[in-house]
Amino acid sequence: MLSWNETLSVPISKQISGIGLIQPSAADWDRFVCAQPRAHLLQVSAWGALKSRFGWDERIVALGTGEEIQAGALVLLKRLPLGLGKMAYVPMGGFATDPSYYPRLWDALERETGASFIKLEPGQFPPGMAPDLLRMGFQESPQTIQPPRTIVIDIASDNETIMRRMNQGTRRKIRKSLKSGIEFKEGARADLSAFSRLMQQTGERNAFGVHSEAYFAQVFELLLPTHGTLLLARHEGDLLAAIMVFALGETAWYLYGASSRGKRNLYATYGIQWAAIQWARKRGCRYYDLWGVPDHDEATLETLFKERSDGLWGVYGFKRGWGGEVRRSLGAWDKARNPVVYAAYRAAIRFKG
Repeated sequence: MLSWNETLSVPISKQISGIGLIQPSAADWDRFVCAQPRAHLLQVSAWGALKSRFGWDERIVALGTGEEIQAGALVLLKRLPLGLGKMAYVPMGGFATDPSYYPRLWDALERETGASFIKLEPGQFPPGMAPDLLRMGFQESPQTIQPPRTIVIDIASDNETIMRRMNQGTRRKIRKSLKSGIEFKEGARADLSAFSRLMQQTGERNAFGVHSEAYFAQVFELLLPTHGTLLLARHEGDLLAAIMVFALGETAWYLYGASSRGKRNLYATYGIQWAAIQWARKRGCRYYDLWGVPDHDEATLETLFKERSDGLWGVYGFKRGWGGEVRRSLGAWDKARNPVVYAAYRAAIRFKG
């Protein structure tokens, strides 16, 4: 396969020969996403359906030959204030069967959405395979929507090997949790209210925003049947921890989690993550993504985590002990179709800090 730089030197007429705009079904799109090496939950049709119920418009922009998808992206559209048009946001995508299709995909996305600018968060790429987004007309953005840096655990090995990579404290707390009489099980629709209350308590305690129970109800309806699970940790009737975990292709993601102040000595937050890892392994996943740590290199993270508790620093101390690898996505990139509107957007971001 050509490298990105080699690909972009190919004449455009040769790059895009034979492909055009198509309208795949949701099922066809999901099959295409799942087949990609960088397959991501935030690109499946159900994620778009979820966001469409909470203030976004969604659509799939795809290029193909006949009915076969060659490139595409799930796009979320948000109207800008003061009648300034709309932003087209691509979360953790898009995809192409050949890198030479990407420039045509972004052109199609601009044309089909009519957005004033595109915000692209393309996710993680293997070393040496990252696209030259600058040459495609993008500029790096100061505003990210998804956390650009995370910790990913390799769970393809046996349990003993996975535990051996953890630090001693994490191993000890997992084992104590598993021996403490806590019941770890998958939750049902009737458990959502308790989950949401625990999320609200956790958000208030740690000063971060939390989705509503209505939002989690839609997550349960749209995403959990195919892609996820709600896991609960109870001890003598007390709900100590609850998390939502999702899987697609080789990767599972821990996206939402809450814990109680009570019975902290039982380490339910450790046991429930271990239960989630076992769930992901049964799904055939190779990686478990702990989803979000401060956006600093590993040396800085290790230097500062004992001094900081704000933002994602509050969870880094927990996540670092699981023996995973710190990884960074390409972050956020913007492509302006209307430079005046985009300049106003950047000014508003700076004003808000």
